[in-house]
Amino acid sequence: MPEYGYFLSCEQYGPAELIEQARMAEQAGFQALWISDHYHPWNGEQGQSPFVWSVIGALSDAVSLPVETAVTCPTVRVHPAVVAQAAATSAVMTDGRFRLGVGTGEALNEHILGDAWPAAHVRLEMLEEAILIMRRLFTGEEVNHHGTHYTVENARLYTVPDEPVPIDISGFGPAATKLAARVGDGYITMMPDASMVEQYRKGGGGGRLVSGGTKVCYDTDRDAAVRTVHRLWANELLPGELGQVLPSPKHFEQAQTLVTEDMVRSNRVCGDDADEHVAELRRFADAGFDRVYVNQIGPDLRGFFDFYRTKVLPRLHEES
Repeated sequence: MPEYGYFLSCEQYGPAELIEQARMAEQAGFQALWISDHYHPWNGEQGQSPFVWSVIGALSDAVSLPVETAVTCPTVRVHPAVVAQAAATSAVMTDGRFRLGVGTGEALNEHILGDAWPAAHVRLEMLEEAILIMRRLFTGEEVNHHGTHYTVENARLYTVPDEPVPIDISGFGPAATKLAARVGDGYITMMPDASMVEQYRKGGGGGRLVSGGTKVCYDTDRDAAVRTVHRLWANELLPGELGQVLPSPKHFEQAQTLVTEDMVRSNRVCGDDADEHVAELRRFADAGFDRVYVNQIGPDLRGFFDFYRTKVLPRLHEES
């Protein structure tokens, strides 16, 4: 039976709001937390982007749920040795309930220091080398590394958890999924695609954790929910690699003018039909996911958590 978690969106909410959502999620019966790691929001309407590691520190005191970044890019904007320190401290503060979700990132967040944005295959190489460095640092031993993309000299983490931090790898195509199967402790993908899960498991992932997530907009007015999603998260319906290569929120704002409200209506669960919400999360369960996370886009957060506590999560557990 999958576990069902709540997805905290750093692009849309400030630190205090995220902490309060985490408390409400735990009270509603959600079993785990995801939290996004961004430098910028996708567009100005979302309007937030707090430093994820500070928020995780606060989460460690506010709730007892497992926490995972979804996802951190440990390759360009932040050196993997620094990400390793942040992840190790997070694991200590959460008593071992922290997982590090990693991916190859987006230019939106990673190009801000003026670094060149590498091609996809180079970003995968960088990610693999970064994971190697972080795993070595999680041992608490001194690390010296002179690799293709990174240099580490006399680095040692003195604050480490009892067990190394699990590293889950995000993959949306065959190459990233293959990497996740080969070197990851788990696999993350945002589409309920059974073929990708099968590729991961047969490629070496075996019975390791597979996690996925989706966004919904609970509202008693379906049309209002559609308008809310269109205003805040139309970027999610942009095609191809635009999400990885567009460099700033204003560029996403320009591109998402191509997304219509009808496209949102056809691709996102909007409204208060419990059957639709249950069916959306069941798609992930049926595809073989172990954890499924959901994020509420709209402003009625209390209504969303009450709705999931009473009408959605009980049915998901019963049907499993």
